[in-house]
Amino acid sequence: MALVVGNSNYQNAPLLPNPANDAAAIAATLKGAGFDVVESRLNLASSDMRRALRDFADQARDADVAVVYYAGHGIEIDGTNYLIPTDARLERDTDIYDEAFSLDRILLAIEPARQLRVVIVDACRNNPFADTMKRTVASRAISRGLARVEPAVSNTLIAFAAKAGLTALDGNSTNSPYATALVKYIAKPGLDLRRAFGFVRDDVLQATGNRQEPYVYGSLGGDDVALVPKAEEPTPPPANASSETRRDYELALQVGNKAAMSAFLAQHPDGYYSNLAKLQLNQIDAEDARVTATKKAQEAEQQQARLVSEGAQRAEQEKAAADFKAAEDARIAAERTKQAAQEQATEAERKRTASQSSTVAMLSPNGPALDSARPDNLAPPPPSQTSEGAKVAALNPAAPQEDLAKSVQSELSRVGCFTGSVDGEWNAASRRSLTLFNRHAGTKFDVKLASLDVLDAIKLKPARVCPLICEQGYRADGDQCRKITCAEGSFLNDDNQCEKRRGKKPVAKRNMDERPSRANRSLRDISEPQADIPRRRQATARPAGGSGQIMCDAYLCRPVRRGCHLDYRGGGGPGGGTGNVEVCN
Repeated sequence: MALVVGNSNYQNAPLLPNPANDAAAIAATLKGAGFDVVESRLNLASSDMRRALRDFADQARDADVAVVYYAGHGIEIDGTNYLIPTDARLERDTDIYDEAFSLDRILLAIEPARQLRVVIVDACRNNPFADTMKRTVASRAISRGLARVEPAVSNTLIAFAAKAGLTALDGNSTNSPYATALVKYIAKPGLDLRRAFGFVRDDVLQATGNRQEPYVYGSLGGDDVALVPKAEEPTPPPANASSETRRDYELALQVGNKAAMSAFLAQHPDGYYSNLAKLQLNQIDAEDARVTATKKAQEAEQQQARLVSEGAQRAEQEKAAADFKAAEDARIAAERTKQAAQEQATEAERKRTASQSSTVAMLSPNGPALDSARPDNLAPPPPSQTSEGAKVAALNPAAPQEDLAKSVQSELSRVGCFTGSVDGEWNAASRRSLTLFNRHAGTKFDVKLASLDVLDAIKLKPARVCPLICEQGYRADGDQCRKITCAEGSFLNDDNQCEKRRGKKPVAKRNMDERPSRANRSLRDISEPQADIPRRRQATARPAGGSGQIMCDAYLCRPVRRGCHLDYRGGGGPGGGTGNVEVCN
């Protein structure tokens, strides 16, 4: 498995022309070399880069070999190397911890791989962030290029485009000198990685006039470790005699479409193999019906979600829900029909291959004649005739192993373990697909060679064996990846789950409109003295027409009523009796 990242369009730094081109060239090279998974990502911001690393770490748990290639800006601070996403600002040196990803984070993502881990860093360029970055600590070191690193996990190689402390050149062509050399050597079958990186070093030194020297850190064991194993010459199985009808049927089965099976039935309308072809044709028709029903169900679901999001009338929403239910029921029925047809075809194929195996065993000199072991005891068919119509050509007896490899590849593709082209070449991709089948089916077949036993075992599996891996935003639904649609008010989180949006919490605010300002307060309100007598309330307004006198006791003060006056009777003062008495005429 490989993760390829190329960052060219930096938001706060000049454009880098080559990283995107270099990443595309490396990704194409690894795909052509037969890697099972090659994730290619361009111009990743911080959040996208974090998600890509996390998803790749999950996939690397099942990988024998994990490779990460990064092209873009990198920087070294205090002896630690960092890879910079496209939205980084790096205004000060401490921002590196929040806005960039250390090389240790990359190594952590590929650590679960079982046999080999390789990190290729093409980020040793002149970095504009280092010149504009503010130093919060004067002694903090920010060096040219990247720092020397030693991986802590065995069987791990870290390759730099330039030696520690030096910078790399982008060159004048579409790709940098380093990427050009990598494409030339990295995926050469059977070439040990250490020698491959040595050839890369020689080519880069020659291309740059000895100004740039790539370097590799880490170590491997004594055995040759090639990123792409050398193809082994398969041992041909014992030759087996078979009829032209069987060869025609197997060729039609390898093609695997409706036209091929119809052509076979037109040439061989009766007999044992024609019945097998009819079962295969029923399976193809059932699969076509399932695909059509699934598409209609998806369209009905999307229509229902659209009406809900647009707030359509209730009647329209109910009609859309009914249409979706009907389409979903039709899809389920098509799934069941397809399953039944597939089981019938698989069982018939199992019996055929079992009979074929026994026939091969009877080909010894002391064995009975081939015709007595035929499944239907049919007479030998007439010689093959050449025609340009619906006649299906017989298999070439000179290449039985290639035909067998095509059959195994086709069956591995049916059970979800093989994603390459069915070409009969038993290469590294085919061996990896059989390894996946062994892992998930619990078998222990030799992956170096396609055999009849392997073909029989795969045909016994009526459904997918290897799990379907979908990208972010999609989930597995049978043999397809369906886009996840979240309801209104929800969003898709990083765990591929719909999560309800949280409403904003209300924030308490002081209402300044109801409070009088200090400027609006009257001078009297501000300067009026308060009485020091406990619990005494002062009169603040003089009634119109009053005497103007105020009478106070131990509890309150009030104006003297109209027509009355105060008469002093003695006493009063602290602790005394009443001093003034209101006297009215």
